[in-house]
Amino acid sequence: MSNQEAVGTVRSSGLKVISGNSNPEFAALVAEHLGTTVTKATVGKFANGEINISIDDPVRGDDVFVVHPTCSNQATGLNVNEAVMELLLLIHTIKLSSAKRISAVIPHFAYARQDRKSEARVPISASAVAQLLVNVGVDRIVTVDLHCGQIQGFFKNTPVNNLMASREFAHYLQSKEIKPEMLAIVAPDAGAVDRARRLADKLNAEKVVTILKRRVQAGKVDSMHIAGDVSGMVAVIVDDMTDTSGTLVKAAEVLKQNGASKVFAMITHGVLTDPACSRIEASDALTEVVVTDTMPQAHNLSRCSKLVVLSVAPLIAEAMRRIHTEQSMDNLYSTSFLPAKRGVVQTEPEEQKE
Repeated sequence: MSNQEAVGTVRSSGLKVISGNSNPEFAALVAEHLGTTVTKATVGKFANGEINISIDDPVRGDDVFVVHPTCSNQATGLNVNEAVMELLLLIHTIKLSSAKRISAVIPHFAYARQDRKSEARVPISASAVAQLLVNVGVDRIVTVDLHCGQIQGFFKNTPVNNLMASREFAHYLQSKEIKPEMLAIVAPDAGAVDRARRLADKLNAEKVVTILKRRVQAGKVDSMHIAGDVSGMVAVIVDDMTDTSGTLVKAAEVLKQNGASKVFAMITHGVLTDPACSRIEASDALTEVVVTDTMPQAHNLSRCSKLVVLSVAPLIAEAMRRIHTEQSMDNLYSTSFLPAKRGVVQTEPEEQKE
């Protein structure tokens, strides 16, 4: 190119994917679906434990997506608080590197369970983390199955795309060839009713059942009662996360005691803190626990034969593709959505091409 041709040339913004240490394999899978690779970044620690970050490739003028769930990772030795700090510093570093737009893709959003004041002198941690992300300069949030949809309001004047894993769960259950009239979709608490109804609608399930429970403290339930009939039905528990799985196992036992023929669990975020895997393995009531790869699951798969992992990488890649090309996200929430061909990032909507 001659000097005259170079003068005035405007570089179009490219799509860049950057990841920290919370789930680099997932970020690479998302990048693969987009037909690209993860941009090189050094994310390590100083001798005193402080996080040390540098972006190794230029991102000036680019549309940058930081794919980084805020969760621990046994393989990299990262804990959840370090994951949050890595995310904040990655966004800050990319901002200083003159990126055109920064989207934080947070498949699992930490501290989401603390979304309100349930008693005196406790924090609203979900709001605090949201404020940190907004103040550090993020332009958009993409996440999956927030614990509570109202958390989106904590991100002041920042768009949030809260994707749902119900499509993946619906496709998996359809592969089981269970008759809709034999399906009972179970909300483990009042907060999960909308999530259960959404899956039931996709499957044309016969019933939506709610478990009424009295929780004495986090992770401990005093009593459970079922609002609805599951006798002879295949019960499917639907929830956004399971941590130590004590409540999940107890719910499965109650469903079996009330006549359910089988009990499946569809859980978006498999936190699975010890002794979760041993509890699931020891449970005669649970047939399968199906989770997604919003968090690393390799360690849990090696310990739990009942665990099944579905990937939401195609869903997230498609959301990123549409954000980058300024296309509508509407039908990402329906079972009819089909991801674009792997490795194709359209520069404009298909209907506008000649």
